[in-house]
Amino acid sequence: MPSTPTLALSAFGLVALVAISVRVVRSLRRFASARTLVGDRVGDRAGLLKARSAALKVAIAGRRSSEQARTRANPAYDRRRGADRRTSNA
Repeated sequence: MPSTPTLALSAFGLVALVAISVRVVRSLRRFASARTLVGDRVGDRAGLLKARSAALKVAIAGRRSSEQARTRANPAYDRRRGADRRTSNA
């Protein structure tokens, strides 16, 4: 009979451990879903920012004069042939 309290205490500890483990796993799942949501939103906003900056570069390039567009600062400038790689040089 002296082992009955030990067995009861061990059973209680095992039940408590299972209950705590279930709560921790649920919390981790919620955290993982929130992390995924935040990562997706940040990625979407970063993509939009890249698209806006690209559009701004195109708009600025469109406002340059034709002489300024033929400089080495222009990514369309072909360094090997010294010519503009765009199909229309308007």
